[in-house]
Amino acid sequence: MPPFLHRLFIALAVSACFVGSLSAATAKQPNVIVILTDDQGWGDLSLHENVDVSTPNIDSLARDGAEVEHFYVCAVCSPTRAEFLTGRYHSRMGVYSTSAGGERFNVDEQTIAEVFRRGGYATAAYGKWHSGMQYPYHPNARGFDDYYGFCSGHWGNYFSPMLEHNGKIVKGEGFLVDDLTTHAIDFISDHRDRPFFCYLPLNTPHSPMQVPDRFWEKFKNKSITPDPESDNQKRQNLTHTRAALAMCENIDMNVGRVLSHLDEVQLANDTIVVYFSDNGPNGARFNGGMRGRKGSTHEGGLRSPLLIRYPAVIKPGTKVSRIAAAIDLLPTLSDLAGISPDGPKPLDGKSIAPLLEGDSTGWSERFLFSTWNGKTTVRSDRYRLQGTGELFDIKTDPRERVDLAKQQPDIDIANDLRQKLAAWTDEVKPVQSKNDGKLRPITLADRRAEFHQLPARDAIGHGGVQRSNRFPNCTYMRNWTSTEDEITWDVDVLGGGRFEVEMYYACPADSVGAKIQLRIGGESINATIATANDTPQIGADDDRFKRVEGYVKDWKAMTLGQITLRPGRKTLRLRATEVPGSQVVEMRLLMFRKL
Repeated sequence: MPPFLHRLFIALAVSACFVGSLSAATAKQPNVIVILTDDQGWGDLSLHENVDVSTPNIDSLARDGAEVEHFYVCAVCSPTRAEFLTGRYHSRMGVYSTSAGGERFNVDEQTIAEVFRRGGYATAAYGKWHSGMQYPYHPNARGFDDYYGFCSGHWGNYFSPMLEHNGKIVKGEGFLVDDLTTHAIDFISDHRDRPFFCYLPLNTPHSPMQVPDRFWEKFKNKSITPDPESDNQKRQNLTHTRAALAMCENIDMNVGRVLSHLDEVQLANDTIVVYFSDNGPNGARFNGGMRGRKGSTHEGGLRSPLLIRYPAVIKPGTKVSRIAAAIDLLPTLSDLAGISPDGPKPLDGKSIAPLLEGDSTGWSERFLFSTWNGKTTVRSDRYRLQGTGELFDIKTDPRERVDLAKQQPDIDIANDLRQKLAAWTDEVKPVQSKNDGKLRPITLADRRAEFHQLPARDAIGHGGVQRSNRFPNCTYMRNWTSTEDEITWDVDVLGGGRFEVEMYYACPADSVGAKIQLRIGGESINATIATANDTPQIGADDDRFKRVEGYVKDWKAMTLGQITLRPGRKTLRLRATEVPGSQVVEMRLLMFRKL
């Protein structure tokens, strides 16, 4: 059956499912698996001529499906996730940072999970969410029936770490990427008779640079071929590169597990598998000679692999040469599934399904925009213009060395792109730096949720209280030593009712007997530290490269008591009323459970 007829058949089947029974019609819809990696660059695949890494399973997606050769994401993690999940530029949606609430996109945005669930799909996400921790930003509130992983921007330990499952704190099993993949495989097995949308946002090769021994042993003494770009060569740290590539081979192994399982349950032909990364590489390693890496708005910071396999529709070895971006995935996947992506707001992305099917008839030139931390850029099929005015011909100068605007001040394409970028910037009004975002409170007590987590990363320390690391994600509060110290959260209580509160903490024996008080809106509870939890920091022994982020601990939970919450914006305060020892506790998070 020709691809366009296949898609028409799906669309008609979907229409039928809304009129009558879902079971027969939706059985013909394709399943969807989206694998998103974290800090893996375009050059971290053997598919892209990196001779130091072997990624045969990932590469097979291009061989058996399609590769979009010029695919673009954002400079850092959370903006890319927002754009993939909504099909809209992150600048429109309130994303201005990667932590402390700035990673959340607005609650009135529609997500890809909501689109597919509306179309009769079971939905799940397993991995790094990084788009908000509390309802209504939590994945369970944004269309995902099942969620397992962590909601922060990075995690402090990858071996059987503390995670969450649908809001409840749990302990992981084994190496995190392997564990997340196992959950995805189990979800596939449990839904083989119903169409499913499975989002697998893996957390590597983001630091900490941890990977099982069998992958590290191959790389720890391996010679590394330098990138053709001299700046990448000079800045490369070989140990960091070796760890990143070892992590990439672990990812490849897990992609292979997913593909093999699809074969085993006979779903491969009717399942769309998508693979991409969230930004450029987190180190100056091989990246095809491109300029820039993570955090940059040059090609090396924004270009990502995009591989899509769908045997029933996409011919093996398909190459798409036109530019595309993360904003295109929602309309493309809904198009392939025959589901309407219509939502409350217009999409910035467009379906590239015709290009995947080999039909570029009538495909007009388009322009893709990106911004981060005060930097802006626009990409056409051939050129990239930076907000600073630099213009590069990516076709002839992929390393962005020759500024055509400087060489030819009156060049028409520079003026045209400059006007387009100015118009887009005026329309979406991106923040000029990650520090300029309008601070919004942390939400608490949404009526739909049972569990409500307030981590230290969203808190403010007062007096002598210090954050365990300057990067807030996955941190804890320490140096809490006196009754003058305080830890506060700026919260917007959305619902109300009675809640049981737990605190996850660590402390030495001399902290036993310390008395603490939690207060909010005239309500308070008092508790006494009854049990020591003198635990060391975890992570350093498993790091293959010294991290810049903080370490974690084996946190213990204690019940503080019950408290009544009433709607409204308030300050939640945690303080000590008696300190018998050298400190109160080290505080990781508070967990509110609706009674």
